[in-house]
Amino acid sequence: MGSTGLYLATGVAALLFLVPFYILVRNALSTDAQITGENWTFFPTDVQWGNITSPFDDSSVPFARSLWNSTVVAVLHTAGVLLVCSLAGYGLARIPYRHANKVFYVVLGTLMVPTAVTFVPSFVLVSSLGWVDSYRGLIVPGLFSGFTCFLFRQYFLGFPKELEEAARVDGLGYWGAYWRVVVPNSLNFFAAIATITFINGWNSFLWPLVIGQDPGAWTVQVALSSYTTGQTVVFHQIFMATAISILPLLFVFLFLQRWLVQGIAQTGIKG
Repeated sequence: MGSTGLYLATGVAALLFLVPFYILVRNALSTDAQITGENWTFFPTDVQWGNITSPFDDSSVPFARSLWNSTVVAVLHTAGVLLVCSLAGYGLARIPYRHANKVFYVVLGTLMVPTAVTFVPSFVLVSSLGWVDSYRGLIVPGLFSGFTCFLFRQYFLGFPKELEEAARVDGLGYWGAYWRVVVPNSLNFFAAIATITFINGWNSFLWPLVIGQDPGAWTVQVALSSYTTGQTVVFHQIFMATAISILPLLFVFLFLQRWLVQGIAQTGIKG
C-alpha cells in the first residue's frame, strides 16, 4: 500500500509538472481566438502548423539571430566556467599554500554579495572596455562563480589522492595530474555542472538586456520579452517562440541526464 501511494503521488506530481508544457504546446499550435476564447478545448481541432515559422517571419524581432546568440553565449559561458572554476577549485583543494583557506573564505564571501551591488560597477567596466553589444560583454563577466568554485573544491577534496600520487610518480605536475588524471575521472561531475551552467546561461535575462542594446546582440530571452512590449500582442507567436526557445534546454537535459544525476550525487562527497 505504501508503494502504491508513493507511485500515485509521484504520478500526480509529474502530471502537475507537465501541465505548463501542455498549455505551452497547445497554445503554440492554436489561433489567438482559440487561446483567448471562452470555449476551452483540450487541443485545437485545426492545428496551426504554420505557427512554427511565425517567430522567424517577424521582421521586428531577430528571433533566429537571438537563438544563435544564446547558443554561442551559453556554450562559451559553460566552457569558461568549467575551466576557470575547476582550476580554482583544484588549486584550493590540492596545491599547498598557507593562505589557501583565506582565499577560500574570500571566495565564499562573494556569495554573500547581492548581484544588484555589483551590477552597475560591472556595466561601467564593460562599457569602458567597449564590450557593449558584443559576446565578450555577455560572457566574460560571468566566467567566475563562487558557488561553482566551492562545489569543485569540495569535490576535489574527496577525489582519491592515490591516483594523483601515481601520476606524480610518472613525472606529472599539478597541471598534468589535473588534465590527464582528475578530469577524465570526473566527467560525471563536470557534466552535472555543465548542465546547470548551460541552463543558467541560456535563461539569463537582465545582464543580456543591458549589454545587448542593439537587436543584433539580443539573446533569446530578450527577444521573447520584446513580443509583449508592442501595441498588439500576438499570443500564438509568443507561445511558439517560447516553445522553440526551450528545445535546446530539453535536448541538453535529455542527453546529459544520466551524468547529471550521478554528478549531483557526488557533490555530497565529504572533504
